[in-house]
Amino acid sequence: MKIHTSSRFADLSLLFVALIWGSTFVIVQNAIGFLEPLIFNGIRFFLAALFLFIWLLTFKPSQLKQINIHCLKSGIILGICLFIGYAFQTIGLVYTTSSKAGFITGLSVVLVPLFMYLFLKQALLITHIIGVIIATIGLYLLTISNTFSFNIGDFYVLICAIGFALQIILTGKYSKEHPTLLLTIIQLLTVSILGIIGSFLFETPSANFKMTIIFQEEVIIALLITSVLATAVAFLIQTSLQKYTNSTRVALIFATEPVFAAITAYLFNNEQLTASATIGCTLILLGMIFSELPKKTLLSTFQRQKYIEK
Repeated sequence: MKIHTSSRFADLSLLFVALIWGSTFVIVQNAIGFLEPLIFNGIRFFLAALFLFIWLLTFKPSQLKQINIHCLKSGIILGICLFIGYAFQTIGLVYTTSSKAGFITGLSVVLVPLFMYLFLKQALLITHIIGVIIATIGLYLLTISNTFSFNIGDFYVLICAIGFALQIILTGKYSKEHPTLLLTIIQLLTVSILGIIGSFLFETPSANFKMTIIFQEEVIIALLITSVLATAVAFLIQTSLQKYTNSTRVALIFATEPVFAAITAYLFNNEQLTASATIGCTLILLGMIFSELPKKTLLSTFQRQKYIEK
């Protein structure tokens, strides 16, 4: 009973994470109208790391004794992957819509098994192959209409999906080797440092650090929500509770993130999806779900169909 309860709690918590991530696309898009993307992420992840560091000092100070070179290296690698994901996602939101960014980002769920096959030599099941094909067709349909033509923003968000996919794979490896809270803080701080450096190199620091901009209501609200909920709390929940459920259910749960993004964009940004785009979104979601179906499930379905035909 305890295992069942833990698994159910983990699934509900991960669904909450998907809701947070999907619903913050609109908030971030509104904020980067005032503050440039890289410095926004730099501040956001610094606040998240600071929040978790205070939590660590208050409740888990013993974890500081477990820090070592391997832990630092693992956290930095995760941070680099996470930076690629969030930096390109936030930059992409400058040029594309929240709903499209949400769905394209969701392709990371499909990319995970593909990368695991390419880099870790894990067998790629027929369900994975079919799922990738379905999702790719969906992506094409999502971007063929005039309103949803493929642009540079979509390309940036696709790079973001690759970064997130690598981060998911490596988190599965490193989270088993190091304390969850400590590993999370290191990777979030890495993202913050890279974001601030990138801002000085590619953005306009003098404009970004004007108090009149930073203290805009939209910016303050976005930083508070994304740093605490969508970053610190969300990643801590994912890393801590994913062990109590299985990868298939996690993939299915995270597949709802773009759905939440589209709903949020419709409710708060008045974004509309054309018929082809709606079909494309549906196919992407089906592709993500299909790619994570257990092989036994697929085989049993075919066997039942064969039995009925007889």
